[in-house]
Amino acid sequence: MAETIDKYEAFIASPKCSQHERDRYGALMQILIIGCGYLGRRVAAQWRLRGHAVSALTRLAENAATLRSLGIEPIVGDVLEPAGLRSLPSADVVLYAVGYDKHAGASKRDIYVQGLENALHQIASRVGRILYVSSTSVYGQDAGEWVDESSPCVPLTEDGQICLAAEQIARSSGAIVLRFSGLYGPGRLLRRIESMRSREPIRTNPEGFLNLIHVDDGARVIADLAERGDLDATYLVTDDKPIRRREYYIHLAKLIGAPPPIFQTDAAGTSGLNKRCLNARIHAAIGEILRFPTFDAGLADAITSGSAVPPP
Repeated sequence: MAETIDKYEAFIASPKCSQHERDRYGALMQILIIGCGYLGRRVAAQWRLRGHAVSALTRLAENAATLRSLGIEPIVGDVLEPAGLRSLPSADVVLYAVGYDKHAGASKRDIYVQGLENALHQIASRVGRILYVSSTSVYGQDAGEWVDESSPCVPLTEDGQICLAAEQIARSSGAIVLRFSGLYGPGRLLRRIESMRSREPIRTNPEGFLNLIHVDDGARVIADLAERGDLDATYLVTDDKPIRRREYYIHLAKLIGAPPPIFQTDAAGTSGLNKRCLNARIHAAIGEILRFPTFDAGLADAITSGSAVPPP
């Protein structure tokens, strides 16, 4: 065994070993990301820093060069085209974080449910841990209740129903489900900032609670969970402090020098937006790792900080 290890280490260090081989075979873990966008690229950066080799599926060929420049091995394919998924590599960890792209020409249900089924059919038998990114929209609680991983899921919206159906498919392959609250960070607030500066009414219940997680903290949570031993089946990924929407938008207005927000309450458009999410299980699993445990510091960072990772 020692002789084999010596030969392996000699190969990795030798000039005959290409950078691609050095990255892949000298890595601690082989990781595959399906859905390497706003969140996925930041997770990839975390894993690369920790010495893991990262591959990623991209639907667009023009994204391949960008991924390669970030040290990510690109695989061009589409979750809605099963034949193209046969080239997906084996991996120790798979992160499935496919978001909805309205330019893809497919429905959310097709992408979230059928796309997931297609991908798992190809990879489930030859990968280790699967981390599936879902959403807190699976909860239908709407009266300010606290929810955690054990709370019943009776979603009120079609999006929540689709996410719950996708979760069930992911679980059938043994995936660990990560229910993310509202993701924010650099580059994600531009449209809202412009609308607030122009004094457009905000269609929301200002007294309803908002649950958030900064994208960099979300990436750190995923990267840490991938390296843990035994995990629970579900984690709620959110920061430490749900806030009322009125407080959030007043604070945002002050940070960007905009007039006080104007709210337009519409019961038909604000249902399912008043719950409070608990993150106790995440803290128990990986400790106090959030850089932005509340929205105050995180929102300021999102507005003033540049992004170390090019936007998708």
